[in-house]
Amino acid sequence: MFGYVTANKPELKIREFARYKGYYCGLCHTLLKNHGRRGQMTLTYDMTFLVILLSSLYEPKEEEMRKHCLIHPAKKQYMIQNEVSFYASDMNILLTYDHLKDDWEDERKISGFLGMKVFAAKKKKIEKKYKRQAEAIEKALKELAELEKENCQDIDAAARPFGSLMAELFVWKEDAFQEILRAFGFYLGKFIYMMDAFMDLADDEKKGCYNPFMNRIGEEDLEETIREMLDGTLRMAIAEFEKLPLEQDLPILRNILYEGVWVTDEKKRRK
Repeated sequence: MFGYVTANKPELKIREFARYKGYYCGLCHTLLKNHGRRGQMTLTYDMTFLVILLSSLYEPKEEEMRKHCLIHPAKKQYMIQNEVSFYASDMNILLTYDHLKDDWEDERKISGFLGMKVFAAKKKKIEKKYKRQAEAIEKALKELAELEKENCQDIDAAARPFGSLMAELFVWKEDAFQEILRAFGFYLGKFIYMMDAFMDLADDEKKGCYNPFMNRIGEEDLEETIREMLDGTLRMAIAEFEKLPLEQDLPILRNILYEGVWVTDEKKRRK
């Protein structure tokens, strides 16, 4: 479901792109350092966005470095790492574990069972530190599974659990900004869920898989109707985002929210 909250890279300035890639590589390095090679494989651009946003809001001390990595063994990569990188890496593991758990319990996928074993100890340690987030993830994924079993075709109801999940992930600190961050995360999470359902609709129809838009196939101008829903949901997220007192890396954040989140859909249109 992740992979939509990414930058429109051609529109970033050279320095902005370097910062964006630095955060991404910094999160990758943090995952490797804290959770090993398997943890590193959970890296997403969506969680990179979380790092950039929370770093902009709280401005924690940054460590800038250049290191070799498995993907780029010949040339050292510029990396930005801070407290938020460690928080995001832990959230990645919680999300991955619960996703693997669902795969095992719902479909008896052996990869889910083995993955759970790999991350079980780390998950237990992280959930003690971040009980609120861990409970939100577990609750949301259970609700999503139930809605799928019921073949829920109400897109707002179907998207709500993932919105609630993302709402809690964006609240790193329970402080004066928590309600804005929670509202922002909620609407962004709903947008991600809806976009994922939209992008998967044709494949889900062929495979007979669940999709909350399935009963609407055949409607006139369905794609444009869905895009209007997505735009409305994203506007609500952006309205909350613009309330935050952000300065650091603001052009990168706006690039992602105003342009980057539509990149996957633009590729779909061009096919």
